[in-house]
Amino acid sequence: MGTEVYVNSRELILSILLIVEQNGEYSHIAIRNVLDKYRYLDRKDRAFIQIVAEGTIERKLTLDYMISCYSTVKVKKMKPVIREILRMSVYQMKFMDHIPVSAICNEAVNLAKKKGFSNLKGFVNGILRNMARDEKDWEYPDPSIRYSMPQWIYDSFVSWYGEDYAGKMAESSLMKPLLTIRCCHMKNTPKELKLLLEAEGCEVLESGILEDVFYLQHFSSLTELKSFREGRFMVQDLSSVLAGVAASPKKGSRVLDVCAAPGGKSLHLADMMEGTGSIEARDISENKAAMIRENSARISCDNISVRIQDALVLRQEDIGSADLVIADLPCSGLGVLARKSDLKYRIQPEDLETLAQLQRDILTVVSQYVKPGGTLLYSTCTVNPGENIENVRFIEKELPFSRAGIQECLPEGIDALSKEEGCVQLLQGINPCDGFFISKFTRDK
Repeated sequence: MGTEVYVNSRELILSILLIVEQNGEYSHIAIRNVLDKYRYLDRKDRAFIQIVAEGTIERKLTLDYMISCYSTVKVKKMKPVIREILRMSVYQMKFMDHIPVSAICNEAVNLAKKKGFSNLKGFVNGILRNMARDEKDWEYPDPSIRYSMPQWIYDSFVSWYGEDYAGKMAESSLMKPLLTIRCCHMKNTPKELKLLLEAEGCEVLESGILEDVFYLQHFSSLTELKSFREGRFMVQDLSSVLAGVAASPKKGSRVLDVCAAPGGKSLHLADMMEGTGSIEARDISENKAAMIRENSARISCDNISVRIQDALVLRQEDIGSADLVIADLPCSGLGVLARKSDLKYRIQPEDLETLAQLQRDILTVVSQYVKPGGTLLYSTCTVNPGENIENVRFIEKELPFSRAGIQECLPEGIDALSKEEGCVQLLQGINPCDGFFISKFTRDK
């Protein structure tokens, strides 16, 4: 029985890789769909599937270079099934411990045969066996191959932040981040939550930055944790929590969160406001609205409502009505590459300006909802200055807002790159969180 599951696990990994590569599905969705469908697999097999699938996608450029050193056929010219079998096998061989080379090679050959490529089993076996025998220390021709990062992204990091920071940022994109959670104060204290999670068998690590932020590991599934089902915590990165801290909503405030899914910031603000006031969490589709409702129901927040609303479309009745508008807008995501394995292959250089313009268009609309003297918080999960500091300057020049103090809101342990008034740039690999940008403004009276 164990052998059947072991073989099946690799076939499921192959199916994930093909869906992502050929159908254009997002990797996290493809992986989630497979794991949801095969819930009966034990914890070890589920972890193996996720690790190999994510790792193979994440290190695709590196793997292709390694394969090309042993293949007479260009990787791009290979049959898709064979290419993905080789990628996932090389990943296991070179980036995972305790998997026998013989098992990797045999399973790869068997998988090729099962998928109708018996004529190429020798090709697959030859590449893998030759690579296994050659115990050389790999030297990569450039940082793009070393970090499996498109050259233009790495060059952009260098241009924006210098060679040293660029290397650390690129390296961090290959490190699996720990699951970060935020304690829901209306349900329990941080100390109570930590004890509950430890009683459920989890290892809980303190962030050392904010007392209500923890790193969680050694659990099978979130939904199996009673404390999660009871809404005692929310999955949310430290950087996103810092955005809520910077916003500093007052009790009784009216808040609009204009691109809110999955609802982490809205729920954080609700917690900070202790259930007072009102928060309207908006997003563009029913799917995104459903994510917010699901999290809101689990956390049991009574002061949150959800609306399907295109942020580009002005809602006249809301003009000048909000004490606080949260604009965490669609962006290039260059600060969260470690969390989204395939994003770096999807985003293109020309997308950066398109996204920056989209952000300005949205800001022009949603800023109108802020009442005189109210607050606008603009944030992104990218490190691209064109989407960050340049949009700060756009807001100052084109909209009736002035920068508000934000540095004093930062806890100890956060050394923000940007020292400019009213904004903070966090960098992955430099700060203990995702790459993230936060800026805060006050509407002129």
